[in-house]
Amino acid sequence: MLKLLKYLTKKEWLYCAISVVLIAGTVYLELELPSYMSDITTLLTTGGAVKEIVIKGLIMLACALGSAALSVIIGYFVAKVAAGLSARLRAIIFSKVQSFSNAEIRKFSTASLITRTTNDVTQIQNLVSFGMQSMIRAPIMAVWAIVIILGKSWEWSVLTASAVGLLMIVILTLVLFVMPKFKKLQTQTDSINRIMRENLTGVRVVRAYNAEEFEEKRFGQANEDLTKTHLFTSRFMVVLNPFMNLMMSGLSLGIYWLGAIIIQNANVSLKLTAFSDMVVFMSYAMQVVMAFILLTMIFIMLPRATVSAKRINEIIGTKSAILDGEGAEPISTGEVEFKNVSFKYPDADEYVLQDISFKAERGQTVAFIGSTGSGKSTLINLVPRIYDATEGEVLVDGVTVKDYKLSQINGMVGDVPQKAFLFSGTIKSNLQYGEIKGEKASEESYVRAAKIAQASSFIEKKEDKYDSEITQGGTNVSGGQKQRLAIARAIARNPEIMIFDDSFSALDFKTDKRLRQAIKRELKSTTNLIVAQRIGTIKDADLIIVLDNGKMVGKGKHEELMKKCSVYREIATSQLSKEELA
Repeated sequence: MLKLLKYLTKKEWLYCAISVVLIAGTVYLELELPSYMSDITTLLTTGGAVKEIVIKGLIMLACALGSAALSVIIGYFVAKVAAGLSARLRAIIFSKVQSFSNAEIRKFSTASLITRTTNDVTQIQNLVSFGMQSMIRAPIMAVWAIVIILGKSWEWSVLTASAVGLLMIVILTLVLFVMPKFKKLQTQTDSINRIMRENLTGVRVVRAYNAEEFEEKRFGQANEDLTKTHLFTSRFMVVLNPFMNLMMSGLSLGIYWLGAIIIQNANVSLKLTAFSDMVVFMSYAMQVVMAFILLTMIFIMLPRATVSAKRINEIIGTKSAILDGEGAEPISTGEVEFKNVSFKYPDADEYVLQDISFKAERGQTVAFIGSTGSGKSTLINLVPRIYDATEGEVLVDGVTVKDYKLSQINGMVGDVPQKAFLFSGTIKSNLQYGEIKGEKASEESYVRAAKIAQASSFIEKKEDKYDSEITQGGTNVSGGQKQRLAIARAIARNPEIMIFDDSFSALDFKTDKRLRQAIKRELKSTTNLIVAQRIGTIKDADLIIVLDNGKMVGKGKHEELMKKCSVYREIATSQLSKEELA
């Protein structure tokens, strides 16, 4: 938890310092009230002047109003600190997650990252907003009140100390039982988020397979587990409130009972003083108990906030496997070369790719084909450094990709992933998504890109054209339209290297052909890396790489591979007739 305090700004530390002074002021004013109450009691019992009683009462009222005003100011400062810290933590976590490679995302899971960015940060905010006041206020109030009442009566002091000691024992016992459950609580919240996210994302699949009942049971089980843990922690913590009330009532009864004995045994001249002391002691004893009750509230919030702080620190402290290079100055040719590249996923034993070597010259189209799971997507993901090669080198413009800054290599590559994703906004905002040297694509650029990607045909038919709305994930456009918009988005950046990861799968053959012809005609100086399942899509490529179980079993043009590569020939004959192959 303390590690997170370093993210407070100087201004927020100043707010904290001011709050400490103001809290001390409120405690002072509150602790002054019992002494004035004692004076008023003495004046009433001795027949004091009404004017004096009124003056003392007005001073008491001023102390109460002053304490209330200071509390409002403290609340403002503390809220500023808590909100500022939580906003900064969310920004830090989001920025850190943005720097993560796929390996780190897999380690934490998407659901867990969402929970840590929202729920866990909220726990920290709640602790700071309420806890900062209590953690400062309670010790000052307890020590100050104890110092005042120490000389009053050892019997009352022992009684108060016993009550406080018993209260602390109960609190510590409860915390020891509940602390492990709070960690479980956050993990179960992750699980609820994960199941909800899966259901919302895959709602069509759930309905198509009539799996609503199964998903309800799955969610119900996770919900029940979370509810049981919540009930366990709540039942334990709910014991505190009646116990604290019992302690306060019992302490009041004990002070009055002892007070009655002390007053009875006192001399006639000292009875009034003993009564006044009892009234004052009662007020201060309640202040001491209230101070420890405030600490109790901290003990309730602290375990959960501590768990949340650890989870947040896990993200902040995680180092990405993909680090920025020192930076290089590329020749800007778009040349891509693999030299004896092998790759295996983190913590995996077997290699996904083994000894891959090829070279893609500027303006060439290099295609990758093979059975499902042969490593095609993994191979091209090594170029934009979604993963780094385990062995060998991946070169872009003659420089190993590890030497480039991530912003440099990403600026050279136009990536169209296997699963096209569109952001909520408009067609225009999606096509302008990627920056070109710090600026958004111009209208001329994105309109040209849409024409090349064969997307302008359906965009122009829309009422608002490029200002037409796109929902999150592009759910209001078809699969083919989504793919074409994703391709146009990449082309609009005018990159040196285009990566198409099975990006034509949702297109009909006619659109596929027109799109490939437009790319060949309009992007002559761009190097194209294409992963495809259709032979027709890659038949005209300058170089075709055939993969099988992570190994390169063929390399060459279509005609060469038909003669020399049995794996390629088998794929081709399964898709095309003899006439088409001829």
